[in-house]
Formats: sequence, structure tokens, C-alpha cells
Amino acid sequence: MSLKKVAQQTLGLIDLTTLNDNDTDAVVLALCEKASTEFGAVPAICIFRQFIPAAKKYFADNNLNVKIATVTNFPHGGADMELALRETQEAIDLGADEVDIVFPYKSLMAGDQAIGAEMVKKAKQICGDKVLKVIIESGELKTPELIALASDISIANGADFIKTSTGKVPVNATLEATEIMLNAIKKSGRKCSFKAAGGVRLVSEAKDYLDLTAKIMGEEWINSDNFRFGASSLLGDVLNVLNDRESVLDKTVY
Repeated sequence: MSLKKVAQQTLGLIDLTTLNDNDTDAVVLALCEKASTEFGAVPAICIFRQFIPAAKKYFADNNLNVKIATVTNFPHGGADMELALRETQEAIDLGADEVDIVFPYKSLMAGDQAIGAEMVKKAKQICGDKVLKVIIESGELKTPELIALASDISIANGADFIKTSTGKVPVNATLEATEIMLNAIKKSGRKCSFKAAGGVRLVSEAKDYLDLTAKIMGEEWINSDNFRFGASSLLGDVLNVLNDRESVLDKTVY
């Protein structure tokens, strides 16, 4: 597949993201404007939940079918069940289409599997028919065994997606973690999707993830219902490739 075709495919898989402490309505509305391009729209944006109403109004006013995702228990992945579930309920009440909850990964690393299982199960009950993505924070779990275990627990307790990372730790999405997580989905036999988040900035990098996913799950599996990139800067490189412009990030001419 040519890089331009990869760029077009990638565009349809991006959760365009801003999750910064200095975000404002203006920042989020600027992100909303970027969500629709001359080559098509991204499937979703991911923002803090207080900005959901402004984003919903923008997409409604502009007749755009872009989903709104938000984050809960973020980015700390703490073990406070009441707080995590309250945030999840707030997200749903504000109109989120998708909730990305951080798995209590530190508890898992300390040997407690039960709290993660309960948190995912109860969060999914709150979400109902809305999408629940579980961020396992693979870069902090580090070992293949813990990455697989967090994936298995999340899938077994109702996760609609398992997601690599918050993007707020030193190691975010990696191909190694992706392979482990995709194999966990395949082995489970359940319907669960995958999101690579944090650090994927170039179409050439996205291609590596798509190639790996095709190898494990099959090319026909790759669509926005099953696979997403969580990214803030990947869209820029996608548009550079589609417009035959020089990539700002790696100075490669496509």
C-alpha cells in the first residue's frame, strides 16, 4: 500500500486529542475545526469532559458526525473506585460517546487484580451502550506478563477497547505492547477493539502499527470500530502526505 493510501486510511482512525492542563473552550473548538478536512473527518476527538458541551454544539451546528471521547481516572490510574466511577457518570451525563478510563495499573503491579476488574465492570455498566476504552498504561506495566494480564482483565470485564497509554508517561504506545494486546484480544474470542495512544506522529509510524494489526487480526478487521490512534500531531503528517507536502517532522518528501 502506498504511503498516501496509508495516510487516507489513518485519517479515518484518529481520535484527535487535546488533554492539556491549559486547555480552554477556544483550544477545544480549534481542535473541532481540525476534525473535518478536505479528505474526510476523523472518527472522534478526545477532550476533558468539561469541554464536551462546547464540542457537541460545534459538531451539531456544523452537521458533523464526529464522536466525542473523554478520559476518567486520568492520568493517575488511581484505586479510588468512587472517584473513577463518579467521573465516568459525569462524562456520560455530559454527553460523551466514548469514555477512556485509566485502569488502576499501580494496584495491579502491587498484586491486586480485583480492583481493576471491578472498576472496568462497573464503568461499563455506567457506559451502557456507549463505548468504554480501558487505558492499561502499558509503558508503566513494562513486562509482557503484566501487559497481557491487564488486557485480559479489561477484556473479560467488558472493555469495548483496550488502549495502550495516557500519553502522559515516558513510554507510551509501542509495537511490542501492541502485539501483546492484539494477541490478548484474539485469544479472548470476545469483541474488543484496540487503541494505540501517545507517540505516533508520522504516517510511516502509523503504517507499522497497521501492518502489525493486519498480520495478527487481518486487514479486514481494521476500521474505526476496531482500531484507533490516539494522537494530537499525527493528523498534521497525514495532511502533509495527502497534499504532497514535505513532512515537518521528519523532512521526508512524499
